[in-house]
Amino acid sequence: MERKNKNRGFKQLRVWQDSVSLFVLVNNILKPFPYELNKPKMNTLDACHSIQRNISEGYCRRSAKEYLNFINIALGSCGELNSSMISFHAVKHISDHDFEEFDILHYKTENELLKLAKSIQQKINNKENWNDTY
Repeated sequence: MERKNKNRGFKQLRVWQDSVSLFVLVNNILKPFPYELNKPKMNTLDACHSIQRNISEGYCRRSAKEYLNFINIALGSCGELNSSMISFHAVKHISDHDFEEFDILHYKTENELLKLAKSIQQKINNKENWNDTY
């Protein structure tokens, strides 16, 4: 049974859904890493997981300015994730195929975040009515 309320609306956002898919993909790519790489692996997974968590937390704050702040934090985590995966790829811990699959989804998610941030910023700048009631 799907439970719905106003506070769970973030689940309808394509960017949130894609960030969950990105986490699943990154988890699958990093799963076979050796124990010696456990710390950078876990840091990478944390950065990836942070994207979806910040999208949902910002959405649930009910304020446009706070929402934008959390989207910017998600973008920072997106950059951290990309940098980490580039490093793993550079030292051949990630295959070209896996990196390309990651990069395509990461790029899509990152652009969706940028578009969402721009949209929220325009609403703030235009002083559009932001429905922050329950």
